[in-house]
Amino acid sequence: MSDYPAIPKPTVNFNDYLKMINNPDGSVTRPIILPTTAASPDHTTRIPVLSKDVTINPDKNIWVRIFLPREARDTSPPAAGAARKLPLIVYFHGGGFVICSAADTVFHDHCAHMAAEIGAVVVSVEYRLAPEHRLPAAYEDGVEALHWIKSSGEVWVSEHADVSRCFLMGSSAGANLAYFTGIRVADSVGDLEPLKIGGLILHHPFFGGIQRTGSEVRLEKNGVLPLCATDLAWQLSLPEGVDRDHEYSNPMAKKASEHCSKIGRVGWKLLVTGCEGDLLHDRQVEFVDMLKANGVEVEAEFVRGDYHVIELFDSSKAKALFGVVKNFTA
Repeated sequence: MSDYPAIPKPTVNFNDYLKMINNPDGSVTRPIILPTTAASPDHTTRIPVLSKDVTINPDKNIWVRIFLPREARDTSPPAAGAARKLPLIVYFHGGGFVICSAADTVFHDHCAHMAAEIGAVVVSVEYRLAPEHRLPAAYEDGVEALHWIKSSGEVWVSEHADVSRCFLMGSSAGANLAYFTGIRVADSVGDLEPLKIGGLILHHPFFGGIQRTGSEVRLEKNGVLPLCATDLAWQLSLPEGVDRDHEYSNPMAKKASEHCSKIGRVGWKLLVTGCEGDLLHDRQVEFVDMLKANGVEVEAEFVRGDYHVIELFDSSKAKALFGVVKNFTA
């Protein structure tokens, strides 16, 4: 934890902390680089979870990091076919759509621990970031990753993952990405077979809107995720010319019934987790209420206190989350 940049004091402009530099070509330079961890595919080591990187689309720099529990690899080939294979979790990292990577230590460790605790193959997706690639670019990358999983024949996935028990999961902006990736493929799930999505797992999902919520006002100057940070992320990631009530930011304001109808037709269930110490809390609760009002099967796990995506930094909280996820995917 000491290698991470200090949590900023609230500022008027969160970019005072991110220090992103706008370049003439529309790209940005991100001076703050979080610690990263290399993949560990060497099965001769003693680590409990192996990992490796596989490129999906070199032109777009889309790649995945696959996490495989050593126990599954050491008992290869799995007996009794799919009955002994592990569930597949396709994971999307957070970062407000503008920062972070699947290689960041915080997300690498989270996925490795999740693979071990749940007993799952985890495929963590590296997707394009805004503002160079505004939404829906990240959603398109999520869809591309699913089609790659379906057709690549990658050995860790094909030998050890039961692709008929696939779940899309993400943290913060990654949870938003998981949701809208699901919405994009819901009308064409047959094209993904034999991969079958059983549900969506949204860990502290990142949503927004024009009208401020009670938790946004109460926690405006929160040290972990202040309101100026979410405003900046939406400013940089939403399509040009739209406001925060666009469906990508506020799925409760627009196309709610249409999206829920898609989910209902394919029979997916949703798990939404959050906490009262997160300024996104009220939007997450509103999102759950919207799903329930439209007949979607949803489990909600909200706890008192804590802060945004605390499970990425607190091992005891992470273990509790993994227990909930394991029950959901069973």
